[in-house]
Amino acid sequence: MTFQRARTEEQREVRRRAILDMASAMLDEMPVAALTLNELSRRVGLAKPNVLRYFESREAVLLDLLDRFLQEWLTELADELATGVDHELSPAERAVAVAAILSRSLSSRVVLCELFGAQASVLEHNVSVEVVTRYKRASLARLATMAALVQKCLPELGDDAAFCSLQTMLTAGALAPYRTPPPSLEAAYQTEPDLARSRLDPNDYLKQALTVTFLGVLTSH
Repeated sequence: MTFQRARTEEQREVRRRAILDMASAMLDEMPVAALTLNELSRRVGLAKPNVLRYFESREAVLLDLLDRFLQEWLTELADELATGVDHELSPAERAVAVAAILSRSLSSRVVLCELFGAQASVLEHNVSVEVVTRYKRASLARLATMAALVQKCLPELGDDAAFCSLQTMLTAGALAPYRTPPPSLEAAYQTEPDLARSRLDPNDYLKQALTVTFLGVLTSH
């Protein structure tokens, strides 16, 4: 990929999108922890100092990518909830349906869940006040969007739709590491099959956890 010097804001935005697109492609083949600015710079065809003109750090790239993925997911989620939840059902039945849709939708978005999990411990470090403030504002807006989607299906939740939405993201992020056990643990499972009983299926666990969350909050009203 070859770039001319970006002289206009439009050209700069094209460059930013190209960097994010490449980072996204890299995360299809490697975990978040393995993505480095050096490799990103090499693949996008820019010197590292030039990449730093657009993103102040690796973490800043990943925060922007997390927001992009979150927006894409919420757009699809709106359609999934609109078509997948029968409003004639009881509140408890709708809660189970919403939890199932959320868990199924997130289970197919491995990278988004991994970024959720890395947000507080990794992505919000090594960034300036300006960058993290911009991200947090965007994050709150996405949370409000998700809460509105959930509340449309479950108006009985009231303001607790925001809590359920945040809990959904946190749980999905916490489960992300369990999707790819380290080689040593995989070997242990093969050597001692009894240990495999402790193996966690992230997809099943996410569905169960969200179902319990939604039903629990619903019954507290």
